[in-house]
Amino acid sequence: MTRASTSPLLSTRYGITAPSTSDAAVARSLQLYGEWAEYETDLLSGAMTDGQHVVEVGGEHGAHTLWLARAVGDAGVVHVIEPCRLPFQQLCANVALNQLANVHTHHAWLGASEGMETLAGETVRGTTLDSFHLPALHLLKVNLPGALPGLLEGGTRTLHEHRPLIYARLGGPASAEGEVDAVKALGYRVWSHTPPLFNPENHAATPRNIFPGLVSCNLIAAHIENGVEFETLNEL
Repeated sequence: MTRASTSPLLSTRYGITAPSTSDAAVARSLQLYGEWAEYETDLLSGAMTDGQHVVEVGGEHGAHTLWLARAVGDAGVVHVIEPCRLPFQQLCANVALNQLANVHTHHAWLGASEGMETLAGETVRGTTLDSFHLPALHLLKVNLPGALPGLLEGGTRTLHEHRPLIYARLGGPASAEGEVDAVKALGYRVWSHTPPLFNPENHAATPRNIFPGLVSCNLIAAHIENGVEFETLNEL
């Protein structure tokens, strides 16, 4: 009996990651380009400093978690919530490979209430942002389309207390207007951010574009009292 060969670790822009057999866009991007949705980190980099606290919803193989851990430094904290079992295990592997002591991973669904949730045929613990009782929160990054409304409902106290920057993927044409209105109702100004998925200056210097014409439909929001402006973006 021979042992099956294993794929080498991937060298990405912000660290090493374990290879994945997933055909999801993020896994394909990491494999080919050594990065994922780099224009998102470009936008957020101006707002991140040492010692900040971040909540990321949706692990995405740790693609942006690795960057966030660097951006907030050893004194900062990154909480990553991933509801799906295999992606959660992939996330934990990549956090461990890069020895990210400031990253805390949580296998859960972050929504409007606590209880058990069924996702893709699996049961996972449901919890709320408020239940974390965070001492600080500077950025809430939501990578899961459609997760924003319930998350906001279950995090009203936290958002009112800390007024973090919010960056989120919109759920789609049927829900986008309601999602933007829900964020505004919490005292936020909201801008549209639609970055292309392909970065010509990607980490692997790969010229092939496997995402032709594709963009992410995101929002970025800052509390009115924070005085933040995104002058190059369209306000919603």
